Amino acid sequence: MKDTFKKIVVGILTLEAKILIARKKPIIIAVTGSVGKTSTKDTIYSVLKGRRYTRKSEKSFNSDIGVSLSVLGLQNGWNSPWLWFRNIVDGGVTAFFVRDYPEVLVLEMGVDRPGDMKKMTEWIKPDVVVLTRFPDVPVHVEYFFSPEQVVVEKMQLVQALKADGVLIYNHDDALIKTAIEEVRQQAIGFSRYSPSHFSVTGDKTVYRDGKPAGVSFTLTYINEQVEISLDGMLGVQSMYTTAAAAAVGVHFGMTLADVAKALIDHAAVPGRMCIIAGKDDSVIIDDTYNSSPVAVEMAIQTLKELSVGGRKIAVLGDMLELGRFSVREHERVGEQVASVVDMLITLGVRSHKIAEAALEHGLSEKVIWQYDDVERAGEELADKIKPGDVILVKASQGIRAERVVKRLMARPDEARELLIRQDDMWQVR
Repeated sequence: MKDTFKKIVVGILTLEAKILIARKKPIIIAVTGSVGKTSTKDTIYSVLKGRRYTRKSEKSFNSDIGVSLSVLGLQNGWNSPWLWFRNIVDGGVTAFFVRDYPEVLVLEMGVDRPGDMKKMTEWIKPDVVVLTRFPDVPVHVEYFFSPEQVVVEKMQLVQALKADGVLIYNHDDALIKTAIEEVRQQAIGFSRYSPSHFSVTGDKTVYRDGKPAGVSFTLTYINEQVEISLDGMLGVQSMYTTAAAAAVGVHFGMTLADVAKALIDHAAVPGRMCIIAGKDDSVIIDDTYNSSPVAVEMAIQTLKELSVGGRKIAVLGDMLELGRFSVREHERVGEQVASVVDMLITLGVRSHKIAEAALEHGLSEKVIWQYDDVERAGEELADKIKPGDVILVKASQGIRAERVVKRLMARPDEARELLIRQDDMWQVR
């Protein structure tokens, strides 16, 4: 009954969204990849919103139902039949009668299972497609025959790109470069490591009072250069998202100076390498939105490169939906983190493999703590924090590691504003 109801709702909302797009003909920018989709989407929105009437997918609305809700400007109805009925009514009114509608839609489009992208691209035909990264072992690979099938699925979005459309892609990603070899539309690359249309160089961490406070780097496009500073966030992914957003902005007639100005007030996306003040004068790196092998690797590398006054602590939870790759990928994380941290906390049964591998690679058993209870982990870690400590917290969405972050915050009353999954519906799940 539940599945039948969902199919009916999705079908009606998708039809309404199709009608609305046919009526209003917005410019569609579609973002996909296995890392950085939401951050890239939000950064593109920050770049464009001052120039054009722009709407973005809310939060991580990237499924078939999420894309329809984004097009219609509606909220998630969660488990309430009444809210979904109201969405259908409001969606119908919007589809047929709305006059004031965004000129540009920035849509995040993801896949959980085979066929997901095909369903969405039957009616979404983007003007611009942005490809973030295709890692060797992507999230959701559990539901596919192979990692390569995930790439094939996501590349259907590129196949749906309009003939006169533009592809913006990560030039540092070998899988992406191979996948787009036969693309006929204009392709614009962004890069940190190799020459491309948009290049990031001179990146460094910004410190205030001896603590990490953000990142800065130089962004170059042909003969134009600008200095970009991003407060409240860390990691190479923030540079990639900025370069991708800059490419979109320039495509729509902006200069790099315009892009830099638009990003002055760009806020960090909750749960994506955000810097949060921790108790006892510590610093939290909150990367709790979701997790995958490549994302954990990037986060650990960021922690490794930081200069800190205290200890480096990693709180790492299960990486879900990895299927047959799960054991080996958790072990690889343990190998990577062993030489970086002074203390390791693991969350969940799969992450026992992280702890085991870290122990095998030289991390002392005395500084490894394993928990299956997230609340308990937060409580006990809070008692261990010392001034100057930097704590990286990362796990898949289902682990709810943001609860650990809340326990460690200097001002937990700001959790609703700063942390991911603080909606009322999430709090009862």
